Amino acid sequence: MIDRAHDLPITKQAEALNISRGSVYYLPRPVPKADLAIMRRLDRLHLEFPFAGSRMLRDLLVVEGCMIGRRHVKTLMTRMGIEALYRRPRTTRPEPGHKIYPYLLRGMEITRPNQVWAMDITYIPMRRGFVYLAVVLDWFSRRVLSWRVSITMEAAFCVETLQEALAKHGKPQIFNTDQGSQFTGSAFTGVLANNGITISMDGKGAWRDNVFLERLWRSVKYEEVYLKSLRQRQRGSRVDRPLPGLLSRPATAFEP
Repeated sequence: MIDRAHDLPITKQAEALNISRGSVYYLPRPVPKADLAIMRRLDRLHLEFPFAGSRMLRDLLVVEGCMIGRRHVKTLMTRMGIEALYRRPRTTRPEPGHKIYPYLLRGMEITRPNQVWAMDITYIPMRRGFVYLAVVLDWFSRRVLSWRVSITMEAAFCVETLQEALAKHGKPQIFNTDQGSQFTGSAFTGVLANNGITISMDGKGAWRDNVFLERLWRSVKYEEVYLKSLRQRQRGSRVDRPLPGLLSRPATAFEP
């Protein structure tokens, strides 16, 4: 997204993309090995007990002999991008200045490919460190249309994943995401709007509607990540492919 060789100053490029200039220059600090080990265990516990919050996860870790406080668990959960899954009043506060779109899928019958696409991000533990995996999924066929990994949760790699899906598979009628800042920023929603795609975002009462992607995350992690040793090969802020074989299956249902 940011072209350092372009004549336009980086400051102006950041303004045009509606991203913080500081994020362009930011170099992430390495995560301590002890925290990485705890994060790997938290990831497994979250898959086994998706309803568990920071207190319950802390208690489960303490039982296993890991002496850790709730606040530390909460900090690691935030870094991983996970939270307890349960129905609750809407308490999420959107990023200031970002528009939140209504949820449009309640009661809708999904009858064909390219009717509804969805996108989400998950944490993937690596041998050394971790990455974030973003996926675009077709609701009707459950096909993975595109995916990318990154060492940061910036909007840029989500936009690139979306653009790849559009280039390969056309465009959906509706595109659904959660209310994460990566999806509510103008860089992401602008791509959808420019392609005439209706935007839908999870909201109050829609907590179950991410079940297809949650099942995908479970399959990816138990069938690939936890069983195979993934090698992290970095190029700048990106991680080379391939990652899980499950995500590389051809989407033959979308071939003309």
